[in-house]
Amino acid sequence: MNGDAPGGQPTGFGPARAVADAVLFEGYVLYPYRADAPKNRLRWQFGVLAPPGADPSETSSAQTECLAVPCGAMPSLAVRIRFLQAERRPARGPGEPPWDEGVVREVDARVALVTGAALTFPFHAAGQESQERARRPLSGVLRIETGRPPGTDGLLKVRVRVENHTAGPVTPRSEMLLGSLIGTHTLIAADHARLLSLADPPAWAAQAAAGCDNRHTWPALIDDTTVLSSPIILADRPRIAPESPADLYDATEIDELLTLRTLTLTDEEKRAARATDARAAAIVDHAEAMTGPALERLHGTLRRPGTTDTRDRPQDTGAGTAAPAPEEEQGVAVPGGRAVPGVRVRLRPGSRRADAQDMFLRGRTARVAAVRRDVDGATHLAVTLDDDPAADLHAAVGRHWYFAPDEVELL
Repeated sequence: MNGDAPGGQPTGFGPARAVADAVLFEGYVLYPYRADAPKNRLRWQFGVLAPPGADPSETSSAQTECLAVPCGAMPSLAVRIRFLQAERRPARGPGEPPWDEGVVREVDARVALVTGAALTFPFHAAGQESQERARRPLSGVLRIETGRPPGTDGLLKVRVRVENHTAGPVTPRSEMLLGSLIGTHTLIAADHARLLSLADPPAWAAQAAAGCDNRHTWPALIDDTTVLSSPIILADRPRIAPESPADLYDATEIDELLTLRTLTLTDEEKRAARATDARAAAIVDHAEAMTGPALERLHGTLRRPGTTDTRDRPQDTGAGTAAPAPEEEQGVAVPGGRAVPGVRVRLRPGSRRADAQDMFLRGRTARVAAVRRDVDGATHLAVTLDDDPAADLHAAVGRHWYFAPDEVELL
């Protein structure tokens, strides 16, 4: 691939890199990690930018729009687009299909964060042809523009557009993929500026955030100065859980389950997986080298909302959908008084709840364990049933029943 765009300065992008790698290789190879496995015959589902003229179900471009607030002298943005270039390896034996490996490609650019900045930068990825490998040359364009949203002051909208201009076959899909940018995503890092969340913008920027037009990509804040625009929907401030020590290329599965299932493969199946490619071989090698304590760590970790230890941040796994509410100490008004952690209540679930188990809970007594607020700002009481024989166990692992304040009565 050719060099950086004018003014481009490569950057590691800090903690965004690990999450970006997970996005780049999502679905790269699936259990049982063999080239002839049916589920590995149809790959590359995320972030595929096809050559122009491909099936209408595919797209040849992706557009990111996000908001930035300059807050220093000479603010600027570093932009990096990343994707995989498919490299085809012929079948190695009768009945074995060809296999496409992914070669990581990156394009870097830097632009001033000022109104009216614009950059159009063509990029290329070289091809290769031999008896052992086939890689089609790729070409595309990176476009970056900045402008001021209507009715705002001190706020800039940044648009990053990635286009695939590669010419060549677009059918069948297996041939189209050789001319595609695969797993395409964009990293944006601000210097002397901060980036705003589009999912939860400050009130003064809400209208501008609603006007951002993101196509085939989803920008998520990594921190206040870095955005990862991903073809997979992510919450703001995503992180790789520390209990996930290896790349398994399937975030919809459980690491423990995949590791245990890999260990059940026969020796012949493991040989076939290792022969698929180096990344598949690494999965098998990692599973076989897994120690008892490391495997136990995969079984699960309790993350309590509101903790500051990086090992217990809810964002790591999506656990902890409710955060401690300000009412935790002073309590929240309920029929009969105020509920604080430790008080006992009688459950009076209302008719608006759709939980069929309410008929079994109505009238029973419970102890309030915590006051929580969900992502929509609603307050809930986390309770443990008085007559639950496993109450101590549920409390120890943070498992509770949740009720609105008007659905309990203070005892």
